[in-house]
Amino acid sequence: MDRRRFLAASSIGLAAAVAGCTGSATEGDDDPESGSTTDSNTNDDADGEITVSADGEVEAEPDQATVDVGVTATGESADAVTDELASGAERLRETFDDLGIPDENVEEGRYRVHPARGRETDGFEGSHSFDVTLSDVDRVGEVIDAAIEAGADDVGRVRFTLQEETRSTLREDAIDAALANADAEAAHIADNREVEITGTAAVTTGDVQVHTVRTEASDDAAGGAGGAPPTEIDADPVSVTASVTVTYDFEE
Repeated sequence: MDRRRFLAASSIGLAAAVAGCTGSATEGDDDPESGSTTDSNTNDDADGEITVSADGEVEAEPDQATVDVGVTATGESADAVTDELASGAERLRETFDDLGIPDENVEEGRYRVHPARGRETDGFEGSHSFDVTLSDVDRVGEVIDAAIEAGADDVGRVRFTLQEETRSTLREDAIDAALANADAEAAHIADNREVEITGTAAVTTGDVQVHTVRTEASDDAAGGAGGAPPTEIDADPVSVTASVTVTYDFEE
């Protein structure tokens, strides 16, 4: 998380009103971790309210990755394809064991056996994949190279994300950033209207999201064999965003 940083006032949405108007607006996408809280502090002496909706964003280096690798097979019969897939899957499981990857970090992915596609094609084809989760993202290339050397010919997506503890910390940071942006926007409005903010009437949070980074791993680009350099896959930082709506009391 060395690269964690607050991003300034990203996508601030304004729903401001003077003398009693309130409003809220939130939007989100990607892996939502939404939560909503409201804090009310009624001030009978307030002359009116200002309501602001704002976003906050923080980012950090990913500390978890999921690699999609598997085997494919073709044959004259479904049984022949099934047997070949079973042998290939067993080799991959042994490779994961040799790499020291815990069993709970290896999940069954896609498994399909079906008639071969194409008008002039007879027989059957199939695929069997695994989703391998790594807490050390620097090992992604190593796992891809070892899987291909073991016979994997279906190397798909790599998804970079955050471990649960990191998500929790950055979730709070993103909310803090959104609140700071809301405070700054409300202060600007108060100055423009020549009023003084006296307190907070209500706060609502929502749409706290982790935006993962996805990349494609090409099997023909894999290295590590025959003296070729090992595969290296670099990921951009993972971002976490939050939105808030804050209502402020003011007096003239």
